[in-house]
Amino acid sequence: MSDMSIRRPPRRRLRHRIPTSLRRHWKLPVVLVVFVMLLATVFGSSRIHPYITGDATIISSEITDNITGTVDLFDATITHELSIEITDVEYDTMITTFQDTGNKRWVTADVVIDGTRVEDASVRLKGNSTLMGVRGTDPSDMTPPPGLDMPGGFAPPEAFDPTQGPRGMGGPMMAQASADDPTSLPLLISFDENAGGRAYQGMTELAVRPGSPVINEAMALSLTADTGQPTQRYAYTVYSVNDSATTTRLVLEHPDDTYANTLFDTDGYLYKADASSRFEYVGGDQSSYADQFKQINAVDSGNLQPIISFLKWMDSANDEEFAAHLADWVDVESFARYTATQNLLTNGDDMGGPGQNYYLWFDLETQKLSVISWDLNLAMQGDTTAGPHDTVSMGVGGGPGGGAPDGGGPQVGNPLETRFLASAAFTQIYEDAYWDLFEQMYGSGRALEILDTLAGTVPVSDGLTAEALQTEIDSMRSWIEERTTSLNELPS
Repeated sequence: MSDMSIRRPPRRRLRHRIPTSLRRHWKLPVVLVVFVMLLATVFGSSRIHPYITGDATIISSEITDNITGTVDLFDATITHELSIEITDVEYDTMITTFQDTGNKRWVTADVVIDGTRVEDASVRLKGNSTLMGVRGTDPSDMTPPPGLDMPGGFAPPEAFDPTQGPRGMGGPMMAQASADDPTSLPLLISFDENAGGRAYQGMTELAVRPGSPVINEAMALSLTADTGQPTQRYAYTVYSVNDSATTTRLVLEHPDDTYANTLFDTDGYLYKADASSRFEYVGGDQSSYADQFKQINAVDSGNLQPIISFLKWMDSANDEEFAAHLADWVDVESFARYTATQNLLTNGDDMGGPGQNYYLWFDLETQKLSVISWDLNLAMQGDTTAGPHDTVSMGVGGGPGGGAPDGGGPQVGNPLETRFLASAAFTQIYEDAYWDLFEQMYGSGRALEILDTLAGTVPVSDGLTAEALQTEIDSMRSWIEERTTSLNELPS
């Protein structure tokens, strides 16, 4: 099997910039545009609440300048290099703005990827808990920066230190960033912020992940993709900022509208949940959800109605109605695989974690929602003994799911996930998905195969020696073997 097959999710369908449905049914969008203009003329500034009423079409932003680069960024057989050049003024602006207001401001920088220089690009800080060090805060202080509220119900356990990795997994559970070390910062790179229509190999944004070498996140991404589930492509790079000493960093494609419009074979809306979002119904006004869910594609439509309608139904549905009609709103089979995967990967920071890490996809053909995983940097580090019905949380060891010994821990929860797993109506479909995925990931030995391939493709750097890398590989191997043995001993 080639190295490339490890990192690359199942190839997504190539699509025209103008979808087939639009080219076949161009009259309908034209009529809709005229209708909206008429409404604007008649009603003026009156508020109009959009609803989905039949066919809707996704039009991605046009890429007019696609930088091809020298090699495929996601070719795992090549050692990739990424460097960022940023002036002191721009860097200080980015840091001080975050420290003073909590806002992650875009600043201008030049980016060089595998020898291809992209001038006048943009970068900004990315993340939440990882950035505590940038504020000059003690890592054990889980108080969020201004404007970044943790979800309701979040309370770290006593003596919880996010800089200490569980089970000796080689490095911090949450790598801490420091303003004194630009290479430690989790960054989002934008190619089109300062130049509309510009992309690099079809991507408008890339995320630079913190920590080195974060084998656990690469493994979790690979296993998610290997089981046919939507995820993000990644690459390891030798990384530097302003000619600094090099380090090894994981770089991910960041979901943009192009990503959204090639994710599935059908059209749909992609939404990102904010870290402070509440998955609950708060009324029919779309503006009430604007700070909780960001629409990734078709943003001009400003249509959060699919989420609002579902939340309204779930808010009023008792347990019997939830069991009987959830499948009318949610792709239940897909959701069962999502929840099973998060448990198998012991990811305590999924859609129910304190980071609210997930995307929602609304399929315009089926009119159903599904969940897409995101931010797997805490996966494959938790308690290897967690069973399919144990809670996996961001605890500090002890008890099923890695919770604190006294039962405490940052267990936030998501109403959809919680109710789904608690409902007997979905137990069988969840367990079927769980053991099928277990066999694909661990029982078949696939996880160890992926690790073996990964071990030969992660580049060393000034900040990551071959010895340190081997320690991380060995630690991950032990974790996988323990996880496999533990689950093999459970009745399926």
